[in-house]
Amino acid sequence: MASELCKTISVARLEKHKNLFLNYRNLHHFPLELLKDEGLQYLERLYMKRNSLTTLPENLAQKLPNLVELYDDCRKFPLECAKDTSVAIGSLVKLQCLDLSDNALEIVCPEIGRLRALRHLRLANNQLQFLPPEVGDLKELQTLDISTNRLLTLPERLHLCLSLQYLTVDRNRLWCVPRHLCQLPSLNELSMAGNRLAFLPLDLGRSRELQYVYVDNNIHLKGLPSYLYNKVIGCSGCGAPIQVSEMKLLSFSSGQLTVFLPAEVKAIGTENDHVLPLQELAMRSLYHTYHGFLKDLNFLSPISLPRSLLELLHCPLGHCHRCSEPMFTIVYPKLFPLRETPMAGLHQGRTTVSFVAYCCSTQCLQTFDLLS
Repeated sequence: MASELCKTISVARLEKHKNLFLNYRNLHHFPLELLKDEGLQYLERLYMKRNSLTTLPENLAQKLPNLVELYDDCRKFPLECAKDTSVAIGSLVKLQCLDLSDNALEIVCPEIGRLRALRHLRLANNQLQFLPPEVGDLKELQTLDISTNRLLTLPERLHLCLSLQYLTVDRNRLWCVPRHLCQLPSLNELSMAGNRLAFLPLDLGRSRELQYVYVDNNIHLKGLPSYLYNKVIGCSGCGAPIQVSEMKLLSFSSGQLTVFLPAEVKAIGTENDHVLPLQELAMRSLYHTYHGFLKDLNFLSPISLPRSLLELLHCPLGHCHRCSEPMFTIVYPKLFPLRETPMAGLHQGRTTVSFVAYCCSTQCLQTFDLLS
């Protein structure tokens, strides 16, 4: 096996291969033959799937300077934070595609944020419980697949991945989605099927770029933001019966329908609530006064306004589905049962959900019509 491996690497060196396949070699150590002499500087894609590697050499980037894709689904790959391996990962600055699916990974090192050229990151079918905030430094990232892990939530800095187009988080343990996710300007497809979601961000679907949203088999999810009405959505297996007392969230009922609202919502307005709470009025006034400066959260002194309120000004709970007015503490929800929309035939008998229009006032609540 060793001689055959050396022969394969030698041929690749002599013929200046751009692709090298070392899959299913039962490797326990990174082949030092890859790092000898010259000739492999032309290598762009290295496939090492189904091996048993535990470390990467520190000088990997130096010896393979043009490596842009690395595929490895060994049983325990070095994104766990040993000093030498984290340096090796962070030094692959030209890497564009990293596929570490089907491993036993429990930790992703912060050094992942140094892969500034990375476009595709696949970490599916591992044992990850969280992602480091440094993922938000991947400005070129277009695809992120973290399905089939143990994630409870997503990092808020994920919204800084301005090139992200496809996000797959199926089969995790998510109970909420950061509202900052709605700020991703390029996101086209979002899949969160098979989680524990009971609500979605108010602004999900407001972006014109987002066209595909899949939330199937989130059994406690009963409400979809009305922004999703004209999108391609999957919601089969949602809306299972549950006692409201079991969920420590605000809920809104209309007839026999009940939906849960995001935890940040402090109050629910009705058609009879014509006067907004003082805090909501103050936040809206501040927003319109300082809207042009809100990209810098330090513009307003934290002494005059708590950091939490500054962040809320920067990213409101949502925007009115009728007039786009920002909302900070209170919403006026209006339900549109799925069975009463043209989409009913697509999900007949497989889901019990409603579209929810979140409005900013009684006037918008009374005039909003999803079907008009």
